[in-house]
Amino acid sequence: MKQPEFDSYSSSYETLLKDPIRDRFMGADEDFFHTRKRDLIREHFRSQGIQTSGLRYLDVGCGKGELLGLLRDDFSYVAGCDPSREMLKVVSGADIRTQEEPDTIPFGDEELDFVSAVCVYHHVPPEKRLPLTREIRRVLRRHGVFVMIEHNPYNPITRLVVSRTPVDANAVLLRASEARGWMEQAGFKPNAPNYFLYLPAPIYRLASALEHPLRFLPLGGQYAIFGSKA
Repeated sequence: MKQPEFDSYSSSYETLLKDPIRDRFMGADEDFFHTRKRDLIREHFRSQGIQTSGLRYLDVGCGKGELLGLLRDDFSYVAGCDPSREMLKVVSGADIRTQEEPDTIPFGDEELDFVSAVCVYHHVPPEKRLPLTREIRRVLRRHGVFVMIEHNPYNPITRLVVSRTPVDANAVLLRASEARGWMEQAGFKPNAPNYFLYLPAPIYRLASALEHPLRFLPLGGQYAIFGSKA
């Protein structure tokens, strides 16, 4: 198999992500982007009245496991998979497996209750996106939940930062309508997109409630789409 692209980025991944706009947006909170995603996931399950403590969770394309670390105590079982063995070397405290192909998942049928794919699909070739989504559905139990979180191509700042970030050199951004389309074709029942990352970290910490009314306005830096296995 061809060497995964992110193997070559592993040792300098954090440095390669640095960008003046991105750095100002997160301020002194280096985990800001990860904690925002953690909070969105927690809020989804709270809004559905679902206790996650007994659920089995997989993060597809988990990279160095930042989100897994933040959600480790929320679930009974936490796992991650990624095509890059080098990125996975630093992950601990979770069941970690290598994806031999970007559109295959190394887990059995209906093993999991919740799967996330965070800023993964824009690195997946378009022809592999539907097969990957079908794989995610395969490993989920009945009524299992999948969330796809992606960069929003309608946000001009997002597009600018992605265009000059080395790790995104081959990225192909996808609109929320495309993401929902893949999910529907694979057999999920997706919710409406939830747009977020309107406010930089220093302002968000003081006035987080300002973002909530904007969640359906397609201008946030990223979006999240939750879908249940139909």
